[in-house]
Amino acid sequence: MDAFDVLHTRRSIRQYNAEPVDEATVRELLDAAMSAPTAGGIQPWRFVVITDRGLLDTIADIHPYAGMIKQAPLAILVCGDTSSAHYGPYWVQDCSAAMQNLLLAARAKELASLWCGIHTSHDREKAFCELFGLPENVSPLGLAIIGHSDAPFVRKERYDETKVHHNVW
Repeated sequence: MDAFDVLHTRRSIRQYNAEPVDEATVRELLDAAMSAPTAGGIQPWRFVVITDRGLLDTIADIHPYAGMIKQAPLAILVCGDTSSAHYGPYWVQDCSAAMQNLLLAARAKELASLWCGIHTSHDREKAFCELFGLPENVSPLGLAIIGHSDAPFVRKERYDETKVHHNVW
């Protein structure tokens, strides 16, 4: 699949079937995520791969917008190590780039995905830290719900010339 097809047809999909995602594909998705750029090259991302049905179902109880996870076979919790003295504050940008790569890689593999935000919601952050036993220096950014779906991948035109400025505002 062409890179532009991937970019223009990636969508947040909320319907999944129970077909599992094989370990080799999960490895490819994580490899793509870890190919994202980072401040100072520190690669602060940390990932929790979640396939345990009990944990997946529990997530629906702690995240108000993740109910569809009860259908999905896989989720990947994208977290950031905030301990770097010089580049620690950039973990949000770094991990957001990793999340985007992860979602695009899922689309390239014909998988459905959805980014559920966690960071900046104190209650959600605390709940995910507790559920997954995250160390003090690791903060959850977001959750990628991933799986197979029959939902169509269609391109929706989103280019808006009114949001573009050249050289100055």
